[in-house]
Amino acid sequence: MTLHPVVERVTARIIEKSKPGRSAYLALMEEEAGKHGDRNFLPCSNFAHGFAAAEGDKAAISTHRGPNIGIITAYNDMLSAHQPYGRYPEAMKLYAREVGATAQVAGGVPAMCDGVTQGLPGMELSLFSRDTIALSAAVGLTHAMFDGVALLGICDKIVPGLVIGALRFGHLPAIFVPSGPMPTGLGNREKQKVRQLYAEGKATRADLLESESKSYHAPGTCTFYGTANSNQMMMELMGLHIPGAAFVPPNTPLRSALTRAAVHRLAEIGRDGNDYRPMCRVVDEKAIVNAAVGLLATGGSTNHAIHIPAMARAAGITIDWQDIDELSAVVPLLTRVYPNGAGDVNHFHAAGGIGYVVRELLSAGLAHGDTLTVAAHGMAAYGQEPFLDHEELAWRPVPHESGDDTMLRPATHPFLPDGGMRLVQGNLGRATFKTSAVDEARWTIEAPARVFSDQESVSAAFKAGELDRDVVVVVRFQGPRANGMPELHKLTPPLGVLQDRGYKVALVTDGRMSGASGKVPAAIHVTPEALPDAAGNAGPLAFVEDGDIVRLCARTGTLEVLADLSGRTAAKAPGAGSGMGRELFAMFRAGADGAERGGSAMLALAGL
Repeated sequence: MTLHPVVERVTARIIEKSKPGRSAYLALMEEEAGKHGDRNFLPCSNFAHGFAAAEGDKAAISTHRGPNIGIITAYNDMLSAHQPYGRYPEAMKLYAREVGATAQVAGGVPAMCDGVTQGLPGMELSLFSRDTIALSAAVGLTHAMFDGVALLGICDKIVPGLVIGALRFGHLPAIFVPSGPMPTGLGNREKQKVRQLYAEGKATRADLLESESKSYHAPGTCTFYGTANSNQMMMELMGLHIPGAAFVPPNTPLRSALTRAAVHRLAEIGRDGNDYRPMCRVVDEKAIVNAAVGLLATGGSTNHAIHIPAMARAAGITIDWQDIDELSAVVPLLTRVYPNGAGDVNHFHAAGGIGYVVRELLSAGLAHGDTLTVAAHGMAAYGQEPFLDHEELAWRPVPHESGDDTMLRPATHPFLPDGGMRLVQGNLGRATFKTSAVDEARWTIEAPARVFSDQESVSAAFKAGELDRDVVVVVRFQGPRANGMPELHKLTPPLGVLQDRGYKVALVTDGRMSGASGKVPAAIHVTPEALPDAAGNAGPLAFVEDGDIVRLCARTGTLEVLADLSGRTAAKAPGAGSGMGRELFAMFRAGADGAERGGSAMLALAGL
């Protein structure tokens, strides 16, 4: 199939503007491969430290008998998605020995759960945990003992952080090894109903906890299509998974077979073999475009409007919201998975899942099929589904027909003709509007502003009945430099209640709204953020006052206040909080750049 002309044009533009950064990055990776691509460069004392505790693998590592795989793990047993990883390293060492390789845990990275910290002070560390994870991965890999990298990570900031860290060691091949989603629990509509009843004071805390515990109830990834599961989709579209690995349940024979295949494949694609596939060549401009296309086609997490530019920068690639907006205009919405639909990722997987989506995108010319992937047969392999054939891992074509056309459709009959992630801009800055979850009748909202500097004040005003009217809720001083850009998911239930009462409601914020963004129209990630920059220039949101008429329109791409802001004084920022470790992240806040570039202090200070 011929590539769609808009996808071709956007890709060409990304390649052109990325030339300086991409050239410098690839030159660095070639230099690193020459300097550190072989453990022989390590002096004997250094080398001996690296295998001193390798038990049965000492002889193999010390004599370079085969490739040595470094495992970077985000294991902890508080985070349900990562709890299964506790048993992975020992199994992966056995799998490595089967093909004459070895494996060592190179290091661990933090893995915070946004579901636990949502609406609490700890959430202000969330975005910058991505930088911390990238740095931690780099520390693990800097020992230079490894010929390939197995990355054990799934959830929100963890996968982007691992991608960024591993890309700086891009002369090595790398494969992400997921663990799969938990079984389906309480239905999503029932869960959402209880949340709204609680927001209205019509359900008790015990009722809410019972509901939530029935939803999040077992090892594995949360089953709604938020940032964690969007991550898994992107790793497929970027060619960094064993094909079809994303949504196979944990602790099953097929999941174990896919993990085994990942280890075996890493042993095959190192530089000493005949099929060298370094990560720096897998993650190129076309892979980044494929990630964005997959995000749009599946109605994925708005967090990736920040993460995709950040991951791209680590590979010397420049992509911005204009690129994503233009892709969104031609990439149809093929899925409706909660919160954009009723079913969860387990239902989606059973209906055809990622394999169906990839096949449809390739056949419609909306994704690049000629990219290098960790799979031997390229991107086409990701349009198939894995299965066990007499206990042996194999792949087969996904069914031609969707197993459930209420959540998965072909490109010729999509839910919407566009991808539902639009750039809105005007005198309040630039922002992201996720239309795929919002009723089309609500794509345009014009109403008086009510301005807040934190989400707790919004909740208090809601409970006091002060928001029972048409209103644009403006929540400012929530950007990367102000307080680490926390998700404001706590606002979804009360704003949803107001909308259900018949009011015209919208949210405008320089904070994030996460992959759980719901039915309320929202302009999020507003950049420039309200907090004054180093030159003392505050973003436009800092000048908005209660009662100003704000217009938000996804159809025209408009975000504006119908008032003259020129003679006003910027509102005073409340200041970053302390406690819960937030003070330790002051350097990240001070160095962070804007949301459209990824909101990263680490990448900004590195000059990437």
